[in-house]
Amino acid sequence: MPSSFLRPGPWLLASLLCITLPLSGCGGGGGSAATVSNSSNNPEANAGNDTNDSAGDDGESAQGPAALNLSWGEPYQREAEYPNTVDLPQQLITMRDGIRLAATVTLPADENGNAIDGQFPVIATFTGYNQALGAIGAADPALVKRGYAYIIVDLRGTGAAEGSWQAFSQIDQDDIGELLNYIKTQPWSNGSIGMNGASYMGITGLLAGAREDPAVKAIFAIVPMGDAYRDIVFTGGQINAGFIPLWVTLVTGLGIIPTPAGLDNNEPGYYLNTTLQHLQGALTEFQVPVVAGALIGDENKYDTEFWRIRSPLEQIDKITAPTFVVGGLNDIFQRGEPLIYEGLKDHTTAKLLIGPWEHLDGSSGAGLPADGVPALSTIRLAWFDQYLKGMDSGAGDYPPVTQYYTGEERYVTAADWPHPEAKAETFFLHGQPGAPLFGSISPSAPVTNKQTSLLQTPVNGLCSASASQWTAGVLGMILPPCTAQDNVANLLEAVYTGEPQEEDMVINGPITGQIWASTTALDTNVTVRVSVVGENGIARPLTHGIQMASMSAFDASKSRFMNGKLIQPWHPFTEASQKTITPLQPFRADVEVFPTSARIKAGERLRISVGTSDLPHGLSPIPDLLTSLLGAMTIYSGPAMPSRVNLPLVPASAL
Repeated sequence: MPSSFLRPGPWLLASLLCITLPLSGCGGGGGSAATVSNSSNNPEANAGNDTNDSAGDDGESAQGPAALNLSWGEPYQREAEYPNTVDLPQQLITMRDGIRLAATVTLPADENGNAIDGQFPVIATFTGYNQALGAIGAADPALVKRGYAYIIVDLRGTGAAEGSWQAFSQIDQDDIGELLNYIKTQPWSNGSIGMNGASYMGITGLLAGAREDPAVKAIFAIVPMGDAYRDIVFTGGQINAGFIPLWVTLVTGLGIIPTPAGLDNNEPGYYLNTTLQHLQGALTEFQVPVVAGALIGDENKYDTEFWRIRSPLEQIDKITAPTFVVGGLNDIFQRGEPLIYEGLKDHTTAKLLIGPWEHLDGSSGAGLPADGVPALSTIRLAWFDQYLKGMDSGAGDYPPVTQYYTGEERYVTAADWPHPEAKAETFFLHGQPGAPLFGSISPSAPVTNKQTSLLQTPVNGLCSASASQWTAGVLGMILPPCTAQDNVANLLEAVYTGEPQEEDMVINGPITGQIWASTTALDTNVTVRVSVVGENGIARPLTHGIQMASMSAFDASKSRFMNGKLIQPWHPFTEASQKTITPLQPFRADVEVFPTSARIKAGERLRISVGTSDLPHGLSPIPDLLTSLLGAMTIYSGPAMPSRVNLPLVPASAL
């Protein structure tokens, strides 16, 4: 690795500018449940707090019809209608309370650069990243040249807008409603609006759709958040220690860079005034209070209204505009992106595309076109042409779901998510005599009692694919060898490895680790990693999950079951649901392991590793951290306490 990568410099600035991350203190939780599958007559339904559980929870046969053989067809294309584009002077849009938001409008132009006089469908991007810089979420000239107006707006307290940052709060959402009304009445607008953007801008696009304004006729949401509490901010009840400082620094920093706003309106003091407003808001209203509160474990360490109001999944039933959702297997919103699709598909046109991406690559759709899947720009043009211009672009006929399969190393289409032919199967963890940190995996339930003990260390995971994922790829750029293996993280974990596969195994969907354990402390974290081990012994990471033991109670009515097996627990994360962990008393932690799609080839081995930390993915608030320090966790494997994982498996022939 070049030594320049170890020094702050342009690469770091570029990385921060590209981290289009949403809310580090953002939200959405209480009602943001996974789609429930076969929760009635379910042996798991009352198991969330049990301390005596048997191995037998087999259920129904595989659900749903076989997947359709769907094709993307020929890539859509059409010639530009206009030769140029032109930016109007940056303008200020006054909100109901007098606060002004900064906006730039880009219009089609003739060969001399003069704006075309006419009304156009409008593509809108509402951002927190200072649209005047043009670094993140800039207007797409290819769309404008094909007959669209484009508007980018800095939301309250960000970029060149007045006020203090609200981070998807109700105030922000009311501002979005006013912006939609503003756009509809402009002389360059024909009253039809399409929302476009990645990450922050994908989230605001979904929130715009939830305003139920019929003018919003299409949404193209790239790597958006669904449920911020569970997706990112407090995954498993843990603070995301990698994402929060990067994102808060990015938004705050971009809000104090000088911009043209105010100068075009003869307000030379505008920049100084807005900068002071931004800094005051950061110190007293949002950034510092929220981050400090998370660290000391204030009331918002639970899934409160503060988080729920900020979650698109809480309002998903209000979105009726056709919506295209782009996600990533290693994205920071890996969990929520398919849930957004699920929440939309039954009441509007919805499509889901998941690539092999972390957050930065997912924002651009890196590697496309591939395997018949067009570039994101091609898909987006077809989407807006279909639903804003009424053209027959074929976008409505795109496959409902397209996913990249690790191990298969290609994109595969399907009729739904998870795959309609998926069936959950249970793999039990077996301890090995004489090898306390190593065990095996088998579909057979254990018949003898084994146990494995681990020290509870809060720092494991820094050299792992997880560390790269939960810093949106930044740590992966600094320590690239860490992103390709789980072997280093496994050194402080209990490792359970299966026999070489006799035939290919295909995983598609979320996974649950049901881990029986006890601790010598008053609490502990339980982590579950899923990896593939090749002949060279390298454990290639697939996915992982983390869960605080005291917050592991789940609501069966909001959880996902597949043929009788729990594959996606929904934890309330409320003060009332918090359990008391008694030292040395066994408990079962139902760990939500985020969804993946992968093929484990014949000869390769499945690995499940269980540990007590995954930094920076999760770090306990200080009071909870103190209750788990200087402890040891014991993992049980036996007839009465069968630690196991439930995997959604698809016949290899279905791909």
